[in-house]
Amino acid sequence: MKILLATVYHYPHTGGLSVHVATLKAGLEARGHEVDILSFTDIPEFQQKATVRGPGFLMNKVSKGKGFVYGLKKRKKMLQKLMEAQKEKNYDIVNAQEVYATFAALDAGLPVVSTVHGYLTYEALSAGNILKGSPEETFLLAQEIEAYRKTRSIITVDTRIKDYVKREAGIEGTAIRNFINVDDFKPDAENKLAYRGKHGVPADAPVFFVPRRLTKKNGVIYPILSLPAVLEKYPNAKLIYAGTGEAMDEMKKLIAERGIGASVELLGAIPHHVIKEYYALADVVLVPSVYSEGVEEATSISALEAMGSGSPLIACAVGGLKEIVDHGVDGLLVAEKNVEELSDAMIDLLDHPEKGKQFAAAARKKIEDEYSHLAAAEKYEAIYKASL
Repeated sequence: MKILLATVYHYPHTGGLSVHVATLKAGLEARGHEVDILSFTDIPEFQQKATVRGPGFLMNKVSKGKGFVYGLKKRKKMLQKLMEAQKEKNYDIVNAQEVYATFAALDAGLPVVSTVHGYLTYEALSAGNILKGSPEETFLLAQEIEAYRKTRSIITVDTRIKDYVKREAGIEGTAIRNFINVDDFKPDAENKLAYRGKHGVPADAPVFFVPRRLTKKNGVIYPILSLPAVLEKYPNAKLIYAGTGEAMDEMKKLIAERGIGASVELLGAIPHHVIKEYYALADVVLVPSVYSEGVEEATSISALEAMGSGSPLIACAVGGLKEIVDHGVDGLLVAEKNVEELSDAMIDLLDHPEKGKQFAAAARKKIEDEYSHLAAAEKYEAIYKASL
């Protein structure tokens, strides 16, 4: 089959959607399909600024949320034009990665199935892009429902999103949990010290790694709040973040207020292949997601990557994380926003490294058995064929 994966956002970029697209492409190509990716990155930079970012910024200054919605509409139109220009490629199916990529394919007259990664409206509320009770909230939710009803098939990345689509639009989707390339993300402990030397991390420091976009729903402030208790017992412990987002300023303020700047490192956005090295050099990976404005974490790709990489994992018991982590068997689950419980779990895994190794081994087996990109690609292929 000739397959087009399409998104109105940038590709590649820091975040789970971009990783999902790249990993799905690898799995489909391994099964013999021809796969292209079309994204906002394919629009010339000057057009992005002049047509989307600049006007959207000014509109948001006048009325919060208007610029956000305007930007989505313009991205859709620009992606649609690119699709129309590539019709001669005769794609068998377009797999749209969100609502406005779905509209772009529909208006371009292309056969489309849609993957739903989250809750467009509620995530926009959680991130502060639109206001609660605003016309933009009503409009975006109506757009979601329309897209879900018009696409040929719906794929969701966890059962909660499947239930959400059913509740809001009356459409029965197929839940295919997120997945990882099991050949890329695998245990690499033998290079732990080498990676620490490469990245300037002390060889003897206990290291907690948080590979998260710095946004409210990802709970990124809570490891900072939990770290002081850990430092009382392990004063040389390090907390390292990889990611960017609107929570950065709040995090910096909390770090300064608690006087723990020497123990926390904010890397910003780093290449995905470098993330793998941080999984290997870390002692524990944290995925501290929280419930925010109706939004719960889906099947977290960061958690799956940590589990595939042989890194002991502590995650909050919300959303899809409760589905992928078996507490006390292949990781630890803690209550969301519970600073004391998180710090206790962090200390527990430093006190008992053998427990962490057991969790990591069980987690790797689960990833190989249930979350392989090759198995997921086979499921996507079946949906594509049934939708033609």
